[in-house]
Amino acid sequence: MAICENRVVVITGAGGGLGKAYAQAFAAEGARVVVNDINLKAAEEVVSSIKAAGGEAVANNHDITDYEESAQIVKQAVDTYGDLHVVVNNAGICRDRMFASLSEADWDAVVAVHLKGHFCISSHAVKYWREQSKGGKDVRARIINTSSGAGLQGSLGQSNYAAAKGAIASLTLNQAAELGRYGITANALAPAARTGMTEEVFADVMKKPEDGFDHFAPENVAPVVVWLGAESSQHVSGKMFEVEGGKLSIADGWRTGPQKDKGARWEPSELGTVVDELVNESVPAQKVYGT
Repeated sequence: MAICENRVVVITGAGGGLGKAYAQAFAAEGARVVVNDINLKAAEEVVSSIKAAGGEAVANNHDITDYEESAQIVKQAVDTYGDLHVVVNNAGICRDRMFASLSEADWDAVVAVHLKGHFCISSHAVKYWREQSKGGKDVRARIINTSSGAGLQGSLGQSNYAAAKGAIASLTLNQAAELGRYGITANALAPAARTGMTEEVFADVMKKPEDGFDHFAPENVAPVVVWLGAESSQHVSGKMFEVEGGKLSIADGWRTGPQKDKGARWEPSELGTVVDELVNESVPAQKVYGT
């Protein structure tokens, strides 16, 4: 039996790239998919491909950065298929600049699509699931967020993107801690794949090979997302999955490191030596991308 049989899934930014791969993979595992993309034609093309393969899907082009419009995405899922089980927050954009050249518009656009977009649709979905849980239903719902290696360790020329993706990592931890009581899990991905956002910046590295395993194909990430959306993943929440090609890992987050306790207030003049000792004892962070 398909692992997502009759699960109802909303995927944002699903008109191409990773979102398209997720939509097709979910449908192949029996899910009914709401394909959301600001580009309606792209969403409809993905729906057509799913239906041609025998799956079920509908297109949606509501704006995930608008709170009221996001509600309509959840409503369409429930009105069309009678329920909602999974939200995959995938939509994203880039406005890459070095920090000294970054404009307010560059900052606002990226934070709106990535961070506010994650909030808006998830907020409406959670309210729907909470009401189900309070009504006595055994809810097995999923929020699957999209962070990035840039959000976990930074990336030169992407301060806005890295900040939004880092915030999404922290948001996922909070969602997992707060929403488990309602039967909702929250996990996040840091995928590395060839998409519209990466094909120009990493064109040489991520280009499709003439033969053999296509390491950066978005389809390589999709199985992890589909598994996280299945009922069988109920025991996993608050995790950050890094996925690239055939590689899968769970990222370690911030944690309290080496510590010095004076038992009293530190004097500023004392701190130089203490901080140097703590730095030497701590595990170095991974290097910022591009350095």
